[in-house]
Amino acid sequence: MLNLRRYGKQDENDLFQLIESEGEEWNDYLTEEGRENYKKTLAGSLTLLAYEGEELCGYSRSIVDGEFHVYVCDLLVHQEKRGNGYGEKLMAAIYEKYPNHTVFVMSDVDEYYEKLGYRKEGTVFEVNPPSSS
Repeated sequence: MLNLRRYGKQDENDLFQLIESEGEEWNDYLTEEGRENYKKTLAGSLTLLAYEGEELCGYSRSIVDGEFHVYVCDLLVHQEKRGNGYGEKLMAAIYEKYPNHTVFVMSDVDEYYEKLGYRKEGTVFEVNPPSSS
């Protein structure tokens, strides 16, 4: 049975093992500096974990801006656990916690969210610092 709960310091090792299992695209979080920065980020985020018994199967990390919006920054389900609805359950838990907020997802996998029936709304741009002349 899947158990969803909020992230706590006791979950740190499980979470970093899950991130490490995902491969290169998550490597920024795995350097010494990256780990320390991500721990600080987790402390200021709504981070939900999906456990199956003692095994962490997935998580989501979101930023809540107050009374209007929730921004889902990370959604990850272990590769071997995908296809079981765990990502969808994590997303549903966010909606349940913030029913009056608009939820947005920062996506690298648009097809997944389209499959869930979500629609594209605008575009996200990465802002680069101005070049000094």
